[in-house]
Amino acid sequence: MQNKPLTGIRVLEFGGYIAAPYATSILAALGADVVKVERPVTGEDFRRGMNDQSPYFIQYNGGKRSLAVDLKTPEGITLVKELIPKFDVIVENIRPGKMDALGLGKSDCARLRPDLVYVSVTGFGNGGPLAQRPAYDMIGQAFGGIISVLSDAGNMGATGTCLADLVTGLSTATGVLAALVGRAHGHGAQHVETSIAEAVSAITVDAVTQLFENPLVNPSRQTRHPQALTFCLKTAGPEFITIHVSSSQKFFESLIEAIDRPDLKNDPRFATYAARVENYFDLAPIIADAFLGKPAEQWERLLIEFDVPFSPVNTISQLRTDPQMQWLDLYEPERDGVTQVRPPWRFDGVRPGRDAPAPKVGQHSRELAAEVYGAAHIDHLIDEGILFTTAGRGAKVEAR
Repeated sequence: MQNKPLTGIRVLEFGGYIAAPYATSILAALGADVVKVERPVTGEDFRRGMNDQSPYFIQYNGGKRSLAVDLKTPEGITLVKELIPKFDVIVENIRPGKMDALGLGKSDCARLRPDLVYVSVTGFGNGGPLAQRPAYDMIGQAFGGIISVLSDAGNMGATGTCLADLVTGLSTATGVLAALVGRAHGHGAQHVETSIAEAVSAITVDAVTQLFENPLVNPSRQTRHPQALTFCLKTAGPEFITIHVSSSQKFFESLIEAIDRPDLKNDPRFATYAARVENYFDLAPIIADAFLGKPAEQWERLLIEFDVPFSPVNTISQLRTDPQMQWLDLYEPERDGVTQVRPPWRFDGVRPGRDAPAPKVGQHSRELAAEVYGAAHIDHLIDEGILFTTAGRGAKVEAR
């Protein structure tokens, strides 16, 4: 049984923060040997001065190896170029033009390995009026329409979690996998390009479709509620329950039976799906008022009995301990104060683990340099500050 399908694939990452590192953390969990190229001593910014103890760095970099090399020096660039033929994939999320300026752009690297999959992740793409604009997650959420879709009309507000960077990471990983499949079928080298601005479209597809259904109304937090017939309902206790009955007559009738309101079945405002959509904001307070009458545990029993699509509204701490999530085995056991989230796939019933810790800055510099250089030259690079390693000068190469 093989639940690490990328075993044997090697990835060189020039990445920081979330979008590209999340993509390569997925590839690492799937079995790829991912080497993170970092600046000496301090490493990537998400280490936040905590080396391998930063929770954010651990989450997005567990299972990788660290090569700490000074790319501002010709010798540092030469070392990287010597290593490139040994790698299948390069992933970078540097501003457009910066990798070319370093001599590590797509054309430079393709000369060193003709079948290389080269992946560029940017904020807004490598052209157009915003190409050089810096972008972080919330910038992507604002530009790509996520904030407007998740806010009330006329009252925009920042969302509560990272969405744009994470969907960009998934988009990037998908592009890498597609390019590797294409290469295996003889299609040769690929330059895969994506951006936060493009990737967030995967989240706003439904909102774009809504716009075509009603061109006069820009989608916002509540515009989909009538169409989907969704309700987020306070119960008699502190818990909330979400219901989604959509266009199914069966599920709507099951819901009104569960709340003991059979009269709603023949109410002309709610008798058909089209009527319920039109009169959603009359229906919603009726459902909400009913749910205030019982605690969540009673509602859950009733909703199961009447086969109504529902879910408790879990907090993140509740989600981690939910029996279904435990069965799905999505979380690593806590290590160094952090639980790493495993990839959202299983292969022959087995989920790939993320059981390797995040690397210290330069933890693997010596062993990686030893793939192309002898010990004396490696010691020289360390002495000159071009190569940084936690092991120090003259240390033995670690076994992989």
